[in-house]
Amino acid sequence: THTFSSTVRPMRYPPSILEEIKARLPASAVVGRRVALKKAGREWRGLSPFTAEKTPSFYVNDQKQFYHCFSSGKHGDIFSFMMETDGISFAEAVERLAADAGVSLPKPTAEVEKTEKRRASLSDVMVLSQQFFADGLKTPAGRTAREYLDQRGLSAGVIARFGLGYAPPDRHALRDHLASKGVPIELMTESGMLIHGEEITVPYDRFRDRIMFPIEDSKGRVIAFGGRAMQKDQQAKYLNSPETPLFHKGATLFNLARARKSAHETSVIHVVEGYMDAIALDRAGIANVVAPLGTALTEEQLALLWRIAPEPILCFDGDKAGLRAAFRALDLAIPHLSAGKSLRFAFLPEGQDPDDILRQSGPDALKSALERPRPLVDVLFEREVERSPIETPEQRAELEKRIFGLVTQIKDEHLRPHYRQAMQDRLQRRFPPANRARTGTPNARRVPGGKPGFPIKEPPLAASERLKRNALFRAGSAIGAREAALVLCAAHHPGILEAEAELFAELILESSVTRRLRGAVLDLAANNSGRADVAGQLEARGLGEILALVRDAAGPAETWAMPNADFTHALVAWREAAHLHGRQSFLNNEIASLSRDLAEQGGDDRFERLRVLVQRREALLEPE
Repeated sequence: THTFSSTVRPMRYPPSILEEIKARLPASAVVGRRVALKKAGREWRGLSPFTAEKTPSFYVNDQKQFYHCFSSGKHGDIFSFMMETDGISFAEAVERLAADAGVSLPKPTAEVEKTEKRRASLSDVMVLSQQFFADGLKTPAGRTAREYLDQRGLSAGVIARFGLGYAPPDRHALRDHLASKGVPIELMTESGMLIHGEEITVPYDRFRDRIMFPIEDSKGRVIAFGGRAMQKDQQAKYLNSPETPLFHKGATLFNLARARKSAHETSVIHVVEGYMDAIALDRAGIANVVAPLGTALTEEQLALLWRIAPEPILCFDGDKAGLRAAFRALDLAIPHLSAGKSLRFAFLPEGQDPDDILRQSGPDALKSALERPRPLVDVLFEREVERSPIETPEQRAELEKRIFGLVTQIKDEHLRPHYRQAMQDRLQRRFPPANRARTGTPNARRVPGGKPGFPIKEPPLAASERLKRNALFRAGSAIGAREAALVLCAAHHPGILEAEAELFAELILESSVTRRLRGAVLDLAANNSGRADVAGQLEARGLGEILALVRDAAGPAETWAMPNADFTHALVAWREAAHLHGRQSFLNNEIASLSRDLAEQGGDDRFERLRVLVQRREALLEPE
C-alpha cells in the first residue's frame, strides 16, 4: 500500500556539467552502442539509425562532439542522440550519460529542493488517488461502471493494464480517504483532486460517479485523470484534471509511456482522438498509440510526437468533426515541417471510430483501416481543391494563390521548394494544358466523337550536331554545370541511387535535357538494370547525344562526376552539390516570387530583399 511521503526529483543542470560529460564521453563511444561505426579519416561513419539505407550516410566527429545523418537530416550531440534513439527527455539523457561518465551531478539548491519536494508530494497524492479509484471499481457501487466497461469489450487484463477505476458519487469520498493517509487539504486542492474557491468553504471531490482514466507522464507516473460520466445528464461527458504543477494538458499525451518503446522500435506512432480509441488500438495489437486530452493537437504535443517518430499517423473519425480536427492539425504542422518531419493521415469509414470498428469487425478490420495513411501534401492539396469551385480561370487562380500562400508558411528553406514543385505538379495534373497530348499523357488527345484517343508518345529527345555546337549548349547556359554534374554522376556511379534515390528523384532541374536523362536513369534503376554500365545502357536507348550534352555542360572541373572518380569521394561531393543546388533552387523560386511582387507593388524593402537574394544566388553559382 502506498503511503504519503516526500522525495526529491532531478534538477536542471548547468552548461559546465554538460561539457564535462561530453569531455569524458567521446561521441563515437555513445553512438557506437547503437551504430556500427568505421573510421573514415577524422570522422566515423556508419548506417543511419533513423532510416533504412544500404550505403553509410551517418557521420560522427569526436573533435566537434557532433553527429550528422545525411539521409534524415538529423544532427546534434550525445544528449540529443540519446533523446532521439531512446525517446527520453533531456534530463533523463543527462542522468544516464553522467552515470556512464562518472560525473557527479550537483545537489539541488534549497529553493529547488523545496519545489521538487512539493512535486513529489503531489505525485504521492496522485498514486493514492489512483489506488482509491481502482479499488472503487471493484465495490458494489462500481457495478454499473464494470458493466459498462464489459459492454465496451474491456477485459479485466485491459482494465488493470490501463489502471482504470471508478470515482463514487459521494462528494467527499476521495477527500476523506486521502485525509486518512495524512494528506493535507492544501495538497489535495493543488493536485486538482478537490474543487475549492472563494465561495466554496468546504472543498469537495472533483470527480464523482465517473469511470477514471489515469493520465501518466513519459515515465509512467500518474500526473492527472480523465473521468467519463456515468449519468447522461452530466454537464461534461469527459472531465480532465485542471492544470497543476505536475500536469500541463497541452504538453501531455495519453498512453505515451506504454507506446514509447513500440513506437521507437517501428518508427511509427498513431495518434487517435480519445482514451477509448487509444485503448481500442492497444487491444487490436497496435501498442504504439497515443491521444491528446480532449482538445486539438498543440505545438508542444506535435514536437513530442516528432521526437518519437518522423511521420506520426493521425487517425480521425470518418465524420465532419474528424475532418475538421485533421485540418486543424495540418495547419498547425505546416510551419514546422522539415526534411524527415511530417504527418500522415488515416481517415476511418464515415460514422465510425476505432472502438466501433474493433467491436463490430475485429482487430484485422481496424488494422486494415489504418494501413494506408495519406501524406500531408496530398491532404493539403485536396482540401484546398474542395474548398470552393474551380470552374473558371479566376477560381483556379484563387486556388493557386491559396496553395502557394500555404507553402510559403513552411519555415524550412530546403523543404519549401520541394513543396512548391509538388503542388505545381498536382495543379498541372488537375488542369492539364491544351497541348498535353504531345507529352504522352493518357486521354489527352481526343478523336471525333469525343472519345479518348491513343496517347501520342514523346519522341526521344535528341540534339543535332548543329545544335550541339550551339554556344548555348557549349557554354552551359542552357544546362547548369552543377545540375549537369548531379545527373551525370548518378549515371556514372549507380551507387548514388542506392544511397540517395529519393533526393535524386526530387532534385529541381531547370533543363528538360537533364530531366529527361534523370528519368532514364531512374527507369533503369527501377527495372534493376542500372547497377552497372548505366552510360552504356543509356546510349543503347538512343540517349547518347543527350549524355554527351550533359557531359559537356558539366565541364572538366566536375571531376567527381566522371566514371573514374573514387565512389566515396563522388558520393560526398554529390551530396554537397545537391545541398548547394537545393539552396540555389530555393533562391530561384524566392527571387521569381519577389520579382513578381516588386513589379506589382513596388517598395524599397522588396527591392533591397531582391538585391540580397540575387547576391546570394551569385555566390552559389561561383565555382566551388
